[in-house]
Amino acid sequence: MKFLSRPAPASSRRAAVAAAVAAFALAGCANYFDLKDDKQIAQVSQFDASQSLPAQGGQWPTLDWSSQFGDPQLPKLIAEALEGSPSIAQAQARIAKASSYIESSKSALYPKVEGSYSWTRELYSANALFPPPYGGTWYSENNVLASASWDLDLWGKNRQRLGQAVSQEKAAEADMQQARVTLATSVARTYNTLAQLYALRDIADREIKNRQTVGVITNDRVRAGLDTNVERQTSNGNIATSQSNLTELDGQIMTTRYELAALLGKGPDRGVQIAKPVFNPGGAVSLPDNVPADLVSRRPDIVAARWQVEAAMHDVKEAKAEFFPDVNLAAGFGFAAFGWGKFLTSSSRQIQFGPAIHLPIFDAGALRSQLKGRYADFDLYVANYNQTLINALSDVATQITSIRSLDNQSGDAQRALDASTKAYELAVIRYKAGLSPQLQVLTADQNRLAAEQTVTNLKMRRRDLQFALIKALGGGFDATQTGLIVPTDAPASSAAAAHAAN
Repeated sequence: MKFLSRPAPASSRRAAVAAAVAAFALAGCANYFDLKDDKQIAQVSQFDASQSLPAQGGQWPTLDWSSQFGDPQLPKLIAEALEGSPSIAQAQARIAKASSYIESSKSALYPKVEGSYSWTRELYSANALFPPPYGGTWYSENNVLASASWDLDLWGKNRQRLGQAVSQEKAAEADMQQARVTLATSVARTYNTLAQLYALRDIADREIKNRQTVGVITNDRVRAGLDTNVERQTSNGNIATSQSNLTELDGQIMTTRYELAALLGKGPDRGVQIAKPVFNPGGAVSLPDNVPADLVSRRPDIVAARWQVEAAMHDVKEAKAEFFPDVNLAAGFGFAAFGWGKFLTSSSRQIQFGPAIHLPIFDAGALRSQLKGRYADFDLYVANYNQTLINALSDVATQITSIRSLDNQSGDAQRALDASTKAYELAVIRYKAGLSPQLQVLTADQNRLAAEQTVTNLKMRRRDLQFALIKALGGGFDATQTGLIVPTDAPASSAAAAHAAN
């Protein structure tokens, strides 16, 4: 006896065929399963800095750090620069542009509704598609349609694009904070240069008076027959040289004033109005505790680099979502009719709805190439963050070491000045009494002048390094207080998660 199998129902056969086609399509779909990346941002603990950056119980700079130097004009100049500088305006424009990207990315998460209306007046040909009475007659065609669409974003592509835009805005905000710190410390350092030039000018002015005093003594000695015209002309030449140095310093002072005016965002005449600096002597300098660990939230350039890594992470995830199907829902309702009589009647209704699915099956490697590019961008920003962190640690260590070195030099330089001043005074007394030649006075004068200039330059250099250290420590910026801290407790883990294969 033979048993005949019953044919499968048509619906079962169609389902089996559909499943087979779907399996084949998925097997042939573009995919990224063999693409991955293991780059991670560096942790501060990876870099040894305990000896170079010891805990000293100091304080982090505050936003009003400029007031600690005792010159009331400096904070006002910094405030003026921050208010009117084109560099700050440029940074603010970049923030506004990044904010517009956020708004654009948000719109992709919600349904879109559009409306349209068209009216066409047309004379139909009597010898074409439409016979009389349509052919050879004018007709009006009215069409009104309201449509709605919604990308379901099942794989998070639009959400990742929004995350990328938010991260870019945060990076732009941190860049603006870095621009503010850079501008403020640039004003302070240029103002300190102005103070240095004025101090050197005061020295040059005193030197002219000293050499004029020596010149009077020389003239008396010439009349007494103790010196010749050679010593007189030498004295006159030294006075002229000092006056030339004074004139040169005046030119440098004016040039520095113009530089300050430019930093303030003003014309050169603004620099002429700046008063002579009146800095107090610089105080002791000590590092805050936990400098390496806290520096990542205190330096705006590090924070900006970290947000760039976050943005690149979202770019990677968006590129991965491109490999999966897009599902869009669309619907429309409206009216269409010839003429006006039946335009808005029920018989003129037009209704359309349905889903649209887009699945990349074969794209000649375009999506894989895009993902590789996003991985490369991510690697670039990770490397940039790591380098920024290394540079920041080195920057702080360099400034604090330089300050310590200058403190040691200043003691020796002051002792040298005291000794050379005493030697000069004794030389002048002996020269006036006829006990020593003019050359001895000139030599002592040159030594004293060089020693005084050295002491002054060291003092001003130390203050300049203090400004540089303030910048290296973030200039009062604190990401935890400005909402710019990256919302991840373990950045390295989050970076690795971005590269995990789905």
